Amino acid sequence: MSLRIVVLVKHVPDATGDRQFAEDHTTDRETVDGLLSELDEYAVEQALRISEATEGAQVTVLTVGPDDAAQALRKALSMGADDAVHVIDDALHGTDVLGTSLVVASALEKVGYDLVLAGMASTDSAMGVLPALVAERLGVPQLTLLSELAVHDGTVTGRRDGDTAIEQLEARLPAVVSVTDQSGEARYPSFKQIMAAKKKSVETLDLDGLGIKADAVGLTGAGTAVETITARAPRAAGTVIVDEGDGGRKLAEFLASQKFI
Repeated sequence: MSLRIVVLVKHVPDATGDRQFAEDHTTDRETVDGLLSELDEYAVEQALRISEATEGAQVTVLTVGPDDAAQALRKALSMGADDAVHVIDDALHGTDVLGTSLVVASALEKVGYDLVLAGMASTDSAMGVLPALVAERLGVPQLTLLSELAVHDGTVTGRRDGDTAIEQLEARLPAVVSVTDQSGEARYPSFKQIMAAKKKSVETLDLDGLGIKADAVGLTGAGTAVETITARAPRAAGTVIVDEGDGGRKLAEFLASQKFI
């Protein structure tokens, strides 16, 4: 029986761009370029490594988002994933992590899975709780924040590096796993892979197809809300210390005044 791996990926605003919020307090995705969340690339990489070591394994990438989210899928496909699933519906605008977990879990049940892989967090909201929420909704084991993992004989094993201890974990499949940025560098797609990705299958699903009512997601169904937004203060000019033979003393006084020493 082949191993079905599904990787959860997200299309996020470029962190180097000028990110802003829209009038409804959601992220304004029209004014900044988007890309596949860097932390999700580690999950794609681990899925591909497991696939290469497992005969007959298939890697599917899954995302929830507007039209532009397809760019994240194409990047994952160009890395080597076999196919993709895009959940897209206008009613999803403003969905928080609780609603997203409902949609993702429903999509996973529809497409089928043995192993679900995710990054440790997204680079926009950085909540890091989606894998746990999805595992809870599916009723399957979760192994989170792994820096190393392997699949053998229907069991996923991995290592979690903590501040005070290293944990060796395992769970029977099906399971949900998240990996850290220490799990292994993601591969860079070749031009041939980029061109081949354009021909790979991308299935689209909407809320009706998943049996989810519109009022369960979006801003209306969100369990969290952004009440106010305050722009980050402009970066202040730095302090310049002119060395006239007493630069060391001036530097020490400055550091002491800032309580750095």
